[in-house]
Amino acid sequence: MARILIAEDEEVLRMLMVDTLEDEGHELDEAADGQEAVNQILENDYDLILLDYMMPLFTGLEVIEKVRNSPLKKDVKIMMVSAKSQQTDKDLVMKSGADYFIAKPYSPIELVQRIEDILNEES
Repeated sequence: MARILIAEDEEVLRMLMVDTLEDEGHELDEAADGQEAVNQILENDYDLILLDYMMPLFTGLEVIEKVRNSPLKKDVKIMMVSAKSQQTDKDLVMKSGADYFIAKPYSPIELVQRIEDILNEES
């Protein structure tokens, strides 16, 4: 299965994501803020990064900028997960370099299906 980083500052939401994706057999790492996410991304190889928009230290947009500016990590798939789901927010997220967007709240089934679709694109 895939190696996925979950970068979410709200512990309950992060744990729900972990529980949902562990059940699917994925290898998961966690980050509770933007700085921790950047550090893990630069140190590890991921098939997908699930990234919250609003986090302490670096926002999701700032994390994307740092990742896309890193020659060795610039091609990693990134899904922004956010309650900021107005079309202008989505446009900004996609323009910043995210590959996918999912709005909070979402169902676990929707999350799993979106991730499977993304991972199957690469096969």
